Amino acid sequence: MRRPNSSLRNTAREVEVFRRRSLLAALIVLVLIGVLAGRLVYLQIFEHDVFITRSDNNRIRVEPLPPNRGLIYDREHRILAENRPTYNLTMVREQASEVDQTLKRLIRILDLPDAMYDTLQSRSRQRQRPFEPALLLSDLTEDQIARIAVNRYRLPGVEVEAQLMRYYPDSRIMAHVLGYVGRISQADEKRIDSGNYAGTHYIGKTGIERFYEKALHGTAGVRRVETNARGRILREISRTPPKPGKDLTLTIDKDLQEFGAQLLKGKRGAIVAIDPRNGDILAMVSTPGYDTNQFVNGISSKAYQALQNDTDLPLYNRAVRGQYPPASTVKPYMALDGLETGVMNPSDTIYDPGYYKLPNGDRKYHNWLRWGHGRVDMHRAIVVSNDTYFYHLAHELGIDRIAPFMHKFGFGEDHSLDVWGASDGLMPSREWKRARYNKVWYPGETLSAGIGQGYWLATPLQMATAMTVLANRGHWVRPHLAKKVGDREVEPPFSDTPPDVELKNPDWWHLVIDAMQDVADKTQATGPGREYTMAAKSGTAQVFTLNKNQKYNAEELKEHLRDHALFSAFAPVKNPQIAVAVVVENAGWGSKNAGPVVRKLLDYWLLPRLKQEDRPGLLDQPVQESTQDVHD
Repeated sequence: MRRPNSSLRNTAREVEVFRRRSLLAALIVLVLIGVLAGRLVYLQIFEHDVFITRSDNNRIRVEPLPPNRGLIYDREHRILAENRPTYNLTMVREQASEVDQTLKRLIRILDLPDAMYDTLQSRSRQRQRPFEPALLLSDLTEDQIARIAVNRYRLPGVEVEAQLMRYYPDSRIMAHVLGYVGRISQADEKRIDSGNYAGTHYIGKTGIERFYEKALHGTAGVRRVETNARGRILREISRTPPKPGKDLTLTIDKDLQEFGAQLLKGKRGAIVAIDPRNGDILAMVSTPGYDTNQFVNGISSKAYQALQNDTDLPLYNRAVRGQYPPASTVKPYMALDGLETGVMNPSDTIYDPGYYKLPNGDRKYHNWLRWGHGRVDMHRAIVVSNDTYFYHLAHELGIDRIAPFMHKFGFGEDHSLDVWGASDGLMPSREWKRARYNKVWYPGETLSAGIGQGYWLATPLQMATAMTVLANRGHWVRPHLAKKVGDREVEPPFSDTPPDVELKNPDWWHLVIDAMQDVADKTQATGPGREYTMAAKSGTAQVFTLNKNQKYNAEELKEHLRDHALFSAFAPVKNPQIAVAVVVENAGWGSKNAGPVVRKLLDYWLLPRLKQEDRPGLLDQPVQESTQDVHD
């Protein structure tokens, strides 16, 4: 092989090329080093806070600390709603390697129905933040806790947590007053502060639990914990303790509430008792009741369907949502309207042949006593509950003077301060009918309004409120359930309190109340043996309208078509301490069937000489129906 001639090589050029290439390589290396150094400076200095935060997030977890819910007491500081220690099953989806398999395994371990799988899946997603435990099951039994403990290694992300859960010791008698708490739903999440409810599984759903939810719930706290790569807590770094909810003291008297529920046992009805001096609601009974504790853990669909399908409607709060024709209980207010407007004087009389006919009309509007009471004045008309007198009075007043005057006593509006879900009732007027039915108001409808029938509807709470205003001779106090929130006394917003009812002649209060006192004295159920003065008015509300020639016969009617019994009263007359309204559905005459309830309730509340040891005996006595009464 022939070797190249070395004399032909350009050594200088080769050196130059090598030098240039070396410089280029060095330059590239320097540039790369500069880029790396610049990136290092950027990450270490300018992005320091960002990466520190990311690092902490991987290492440090912020956990909410739910506050303890405030307790609820009655006016004598007896517990009505408490927090009971319980064990719940929770899951953190991020820590469960296979959520579906874990839930199926959980169902087998606890012997739960297979149908629970969808429920557990849904519950496992109900949390507001990543790594926040979702509540799967509440109130675990000891056996369930033991099974979870034995199989803990097979249930990643599943924990048994000790928590305080709401418990209502007297749930059936207090159901409609307190309401209940339940699981936070998706609808609830839209209206709450998610940060403050982090870690909380329950929220007030109805009743006083819902109205004072903000105060009862409290403020959530937080704690920062250090975790390992698998999310297990290594240590607590810092803690901001939660602020527990405020305790709530109600105006309700537990004993009176229980006594009222006992008086209505086996009946559908309502009792509302108010202290006229300050508006304290002393009792608010609606029967039948139901066990609110089953709603706290999540009521089964079968049990809920049973409550919904119950013909006695136990879920229905008759005390504040039940709307009934107030019937003859409105006659004292009608009499005051007649006096105030000058339509009738106390001494004016009419002749009652047993019916009333409108001028130029043929239709007879019958008195409850078919042969009439003869000549009656205002006092006797109230005492014997004469319908004909009040037909005449209503016609003379007209609906345009009746409706505004009745609004002054709270009819047609809810004036309660903190009663959740209270209905407005209905005080009909010419304008209301035109807007509701696009029809004119007929004179006959005014006559029906004059005896508390027709379109007129009122709740037992409204009837008791109106009786409170009457007992106070026109002075308004707003009915309310909360006496204290925490240590703060509840003061009604006086700017919202309706104006007092002022009459041109204050003596008219006494005139009407004297007649009501005669009602109480002459009613067999409320009069004999009473040791205090009482003013009262009974009522019997028709459930349906009789045809022209049809006669009412309760024995021939189905039970749900029979008249409602009503009775309103206050006592003592000169220094009222309690005003009460009672409605017993489909019970018949008010004085006969609701009057005894009022008498026993007032005896129980007003007779201070009654020793505590005698009260259980009074509670056990059956409610006696009267045999002879002033009619309604």
